[in-house]
Amino acid sequence: MFSTKQIVFGILFAIVFIGVLVYTYRKDLALHKVHYKGTAWVLVAFICFVMFIVSIKWLFQ
Repeated sequence: MFSTKQIVFGILFAIVFIGVLVYTYRKDLALHKVHYKGTAWVLVAFICFVMFIVSIKWLFQ
């Protein structure tokens, strides 16, 4: 399905892309701690909301 060169390109692209993501995340880690403080609570609230909607659906089935 894929040629050898396409597979090698895909693997190298993925490795470089993940490396760049890790580098930029580590570079901006201090800014993330300052500007995105409390975002875990938003995630918890969203998960609770989804669980609430699912429980209502399950209850009224």
